[in-house]
Amino acid sequence: MPAKFYEKDIKSGLGEKRKLSAYIDTLIRRHIPGVRSEHINYIFCNDEYLHKINKEFLSHDSYTDIITFDLSEKPKELKAEIYISIDRVKENAEKFITTYEEELHRVIFHGALHLCGFGDKKDADKKEMRRQEYLCLKEYFKGNS
Repeated sequence: MPAKFYEKDIKSGLGEKRKLSAYIDTLIRRHIPGVRSEHINYIFCNDEYLHKINKEFLSHDSYTDIITFDLSEKPKELKAEIYISIDRVKENAEKFITTYEEELHRVIFHGALHLCGFGDKKDADKKEMRRQEYLCLKEYFKGNS
């Protein structure tokens, strides 16, 4: 299973982990043909834990919902750690008037899309990232309806 999910002192409530892992693998293979996912670890944590990582590794003194670290050492072998703040996900779900489940999956897909080369620093990149997130949500959840 290429994607694994861990909880650091917080519950995510994430279900269907095998299905989600398989979808993430398919998503990555679609955007990076020939890649082999060695491991992608999603670590669900709280605001304080992710804030500390943000300060220590990225020198950003701010809260964020996700940080993606591509740890790949060889081309076509993907290794990554993706940290997600459950506190931010809950707050953003309310802010953007969506469900917690949808927002959690959006952020999970956001991390995978970063690994596929999608950015979100420039306005055009943000727009494309949102479009890709939406496509992932639509595709993933159509199988759950």
